[in-house]
Amino acid sequence: MAESLDRRQQIIACAAAFFASRGVAATTVRQIADEVGILSGSLYHHFDSKEAIIEAILGPYLEDLRHRYAEVLAGENDPATRLRELVRASLDTAAAHPHATEIYQNDVNYLRGLARFHYLKDVAREVQNAWLGVIEAGVSSGAFRPDIDTRVFYRFIRDAVWLSVRWFHPSPDNPTSRLADQCTAIFLDGLAARPTDVDAPAQAAPPTPPAAVDAVDGAAPAPAG
Repeated sequence: MAESLDRRQQIIACAAAFFASRGVAATTVRQIADEVGILSGSLYHHFDSKEAIIEAILGPYLEDLRHRYAEVLAGENDPATRLRELVRASLDTAAAHPHATEIYQNDVNYLRGLARFHYLKDVAREVQNAWLGVIEAGVSSGAFRPDIDTRVFYRFIRDAVWLSVRWFHPSPDNPTSRLADQCTAIFLDGLAARPTDVDAPAQAAPPTPPAAVDAVDGAAPAPAG
């Protein structure tokens, strides 16, 4: 039994790396089996299809994301704090499931076209509602500007957060909490100097460790792991 579980995990790990780097449609069961060192027929002893492997990869990722979001929404913090917590929850989930995050971001539209993954539309709607609920609460309370379309704001911050997994590599010196703070500050405060900064000595932000961000602008490798 232990050997069977180990083999199953090997298949999942190999497939996740292939799907993330090559794409779901371009990866075959034979390629996965060859990489693991088994026959294609033996792979079907563990999974009944390629879609079943994908589900084994995405399932824990989506469950973790939904759990983290639920914890944020269950709290009673102010909208700005909850917005930061959603950013942090997203980044922490991406760090915990780098390949699954890349697969979802790259292939979600393809997967939605498969009968087995129709539920991804509901997941996407649930995620969107979580963000919009916090943003709209901020507008209603007067914490956020009312002249910015909430859906436009959501799309900008969503893409900024999820695409950051392609260039941000968390480390003890540069944790996801720091990026969450910076992302939230940029979207809520912008880069313009605040009135309180005019008479105060300018303080530059501490430099980001070089290893945490790709050296070449525009580089978008798959996240490490």
